[in-house]
Amino acid sequence: MENAVHRDLHSGNVLFSKMNQRWCISDLGFCGPADKPLNSIYGNLPYIAPEVISGKQTTKESDIYSIAMLMWEISSGQPPFINYEYDYDLAMNIINGIRPRIVSGTPLEYESLMKQCWDADPLKRPDAYTLVKKLREINLYYLNTTIVMSE
Repeated sequence: MENAVHRDLHSGNVLFSKMNQRWCISDLGFCGPADKPLNSIYGNLPYIAPEVISGKQTTKESDIYSIAMLMWEISSGQPPFINYEYDYDLAMNIINGIRPRIVSGTPLEYESLMKQCWDADPLKRPDAYTLVKKLREINLYYLNTTIVMSE
């Protein structure tokens, strides 16, 4: 669905199809046209964009923020803010700019892209096309890089 907003992106809604060797986004119950906003907040708190927590409408840019949290989860191996209670304090911290700590060893290009995606200003986040393009470039670089393991 083009020009759609998912509104509930988190790792529980991303599935891998072994048959097709593809990642799929599931749970499209809150998904809808980007130009028909909902006035309620849905989702898993660590993945909800700060502007949505503040009461603004969910947009394609807020889905990009959620993707940043998925990127962090991939780089760390655990959900964001796992050591926090999912409560008012965490919500306020997210609004005030707290983000998960970057894990040592995260590739700089990946880190930079992730930070762009979780920028507090939704207008500074990349669009989906740019995000996919940059992720492909990063992936291609690492697929073409020989990794030398020390003995």
